[in-house]
Amino acid sequence: MEKTKVAIVGVGTVGSGVARLLLDHGDRTARHAGRTLWLEKAVVRDVKKVRDCVLPAGVLTTDLNEVLSDPEISVVALLVGGLEPARTIMLQLLEAGKDVVTANKALLAEHGPELFDRARSLGRCIAFEAAVAGGIPIIANISQCLSANQVTALQGILNGTSNFIVHKMDDQGWSYDAALREAQRLGFAEADPSMDVDGTDAAQKLAILAHLAFGARVRWQDIARTGIDTLDTVDMGFAAELGYRIKLIAHARLTGDRLELSVSPTLIRQGQPLAEVQNNYNAISVVGDAVGDLFFHGQGAGRMPTASAVVADMIDVAVGRTPITFRTLELWSDRESKVSLVPFDDLPGRYYMRFEVLDKPGVMAQITSILGQENLSISSIIQHEPDPDSSSQETQPVKLVIMTHEAPEGAARTAVHRITQLPVVTGKAVRMRVLETPRKAR
Repeated sequence: MEKTKVAIVGVGTVGSGVARLLLDHGDRTARHAGRTLWLEKAVVRDVKKVRDCVLPAGVLTTDLNEVLSDPEISVVALLVGGLEPARTIMLQLLEAGKDVVTANKALLAEHGPELFDRARSLGRCIAFEAAVAGGIPIIANISQCLSANQVTALQGILNGTSNFIVHKMDDQGWSYDAALREAQRLGFAEADPSMDVDGTDAAQKLAILAHLAFGARVRWQDIARTGIDTLDTVDMGFAAELGYRIKLIAHARLTGDRLELSVSPTLIRQGQPLAEVQNNYNAISVVGDAVGDLFFHGQGAGRMPTASAVVADMIDVAVGRTPITFRTLELWSDRESKVSLVPFDDLPGRYYMRFEVLDKPGVMAQITSILGQENLSISSIIQHEPDPDSSSQETQPVKLVIMTHEAPEGAARTAVHRITQLPVVTGKAVRMRVLETPRKAR
């Protein structure tokens, strides 16, 4: 059988999974590729480091030049995280005549135009299924399988770490700190989880999906984002009382040539597929104008799910499918963006608002007056009675929860700010978006 020599740069968690699939299941990959994907080299920083895979003698090396200078190695899985040296290594690989498969979403979100332009100029290609949602084949589905559609809406849980934390807070009543510690113990969260919990990771992935689905040229830094690191189980309880769950949602919706993009903790109606995604799973809801509603659910991270996507990309590159698609799609080209981003203040949405207020006459009138001045209409209100055993019921703050009808983001933010300035409001207010069924583009 024909042999295609491949290499791996970076044999960490995902890289070791890729090596295992190539070495232990070569017959499987050969059946799908029509050729053997032969692991020729694996570049690492330390050959003595213990790894969860056994590599044949002579495969491990610390010298990238052994890959760059070998003309028989045609496909390389670049599995180094971060921006540098990943960017430099990818450029070196492309210039050496290699096609590259990567799982590095931060690299693509930051340097996609430069890297893709360079690959095109050299007649090479870049495959990146594993960069978004791990084992879920969302890149191929949006860019190829749904090519007869205009995607009109996309909502996703794109970060498994955040979803694990939120699920534990919601399902078991854990505090944020306790849920984070458990996520770190299980290996779902890094020692520094900032990019996961502050919404950065999800925003980077959303920028990639927005480019594929809508032709948007958007910097991930320009996507409005709020993380889960300030979530309180109190709001989980109120959300449940209202019939919702809270999830960190990456949101995109197309109306004409205007595109809404945001990442934030969001209330989703119980029973909706996204609301029921548990633990460290990812899920993506997609609406196409021809196909209608689609839902993708699966492991969004981890060694073997991500390795599955990497090896699938390596097969597609080796047999020639990806090079054809890469040339046709012209991803991150210099073509003008097909859509314009809706300014953050203009983003429409419904809102959950929680305030701490003094339990005295006239409080509700003051709050509703401000909401009315900002053109926010109230959908429902919850105010529980104060503690009957308290000796100071009149001065004891009570929690007031307001659900609004749809209004612009800017108006909702201004209203909350004004309300928190009232003398009858104490503490910090909470505001979250509410996800309704995606509307088709008009």
